[in-house]
Amino acid sequence: MSESLDHKRDFEDTGSAPSAVDASDPPRNSVRPPIDYSSPAAFTSSSWARWKSLWTRRFTLSLLAGQVVSLCITVTNVTTTELVSRNWSLPTTQTWFLYCSLFLVYTPYTIYKYGLKGWGQMIYRDGWKYFILAASDVEGNFLVVKAYNYTDLLSCMLLDAWAIPVCLFFCWVYMRSKYHWTQVLGILVCIGGLGLLVSSDMLTDKNYPALSKGKGDAFMIVGATLYGFTNATEEFFVRRSPLYEVVGQLGMWGTLINGIQAASLEHVDMTMASWNGATIGFLAAYTAAMFILYTVAPLLYRMASSPFYNISLLTSDFYGLIFGLFLFHYSPYWLYFPAFCVVVVGLIIYFWHATPEEQGKIEPQAPAYIRRMHMDDQV
Repeated sequence: MSESLDHKRDFEDTGSAPSAVDASDPPRNSVRPPIDYSSPAAFTSSSWARWKSLWTRRFTLSLLAGQVVSLCITVTNVTTTELVSRNWSLPTTQTWFLYCSLFLVYTPYTIYKYGLKGWGQMIYRDGWKYFILAASDVEGNFLVVKAYNYTDLLSCMLLDAWAIPVCLFFCWVYMRSKYHWTQVLGILVCIGGLGLLVSSDMLTDKNYPALSKGKGDAFMIVGATLYGFTNATEEFFVRRSPLYEVVGQLGMWGTLINGIQAASLEHVDMTMASWNGATIGFLAAYTAAMFILYTVAPLLYRMASSPFYNISLLTSDFYGLIFGLFLFHYSPYWLYFPAFCVVVVGLIIYFWHATPEEQGKIEPQAPAYIRRMHMDDQV
């Protein structure tokens, strides 16, 4: 019996996320201390106790992880801009390298953990749901890139935020997540920070004319909807399945879907693009940044939630300014700095009342049929 239990533990994904996710926050921190309104002194002391209760290791890691993915988004934007300026504009082909790297790293480890037979069983039984996840992710990326070609920057920045309510809705569908009004307030504050960023871009005349505003806006709305659906669906999966299984399957199906699409749409442009050391270097940097993002994002879903991930990305324009100061000699506009602070305040408000632990259970383990298969092999 002890061998079976030990073997079962081998297939639980306790090592795929930082130990802080499960063990760093004691039970007493799972509920925020109440605010006492009986007197000014009681209100001050209880508010301070609530403030201190926020800063658990898990919340701090969530806040930092959110800025890591936001920084990764900025790196991908900068490298894509450099690629286009060097006559290398193959957006679908560009993301193929991302999915291929995810497949090559995470799938062999999945086979190692499940065995070749178990991996095949997983694809046979659960491959369809990962196919839907990968297809939504691939097409979301594709449509958002297409949207930037047709509509203006203002529409893209505002409509991209549509992914947040979509993600909230699907989290409710999957996990019946309950959102406190302070979480809604935190999201609205973050969107207010986005509004300041949009105002900055308008005042500094960074907008550009739309080629076909109706078509571009439609592409952006559909793409943002797919983003929200993908984020919530992946959170649902990684809370119940090992990270290496989910990300490996996303990479495998994404490689196939994206590869077919790239061959169909960009096979001529591939021969005309400039393939040299500079473009290969920027392509490698783009792939590395996206690989980090796709690895950290599922961990952030577990530590916090996919809506928290989405609002964390709203700080990416601030990091874009930092890159622009050094690479493109941008002149910083003063609104960027308060906008960044407003978004960070919104991230803190999001968990002012609710705790990360309340966002959903974290019980990642291999599928039951995989565990039964390996337990039978031990007999």
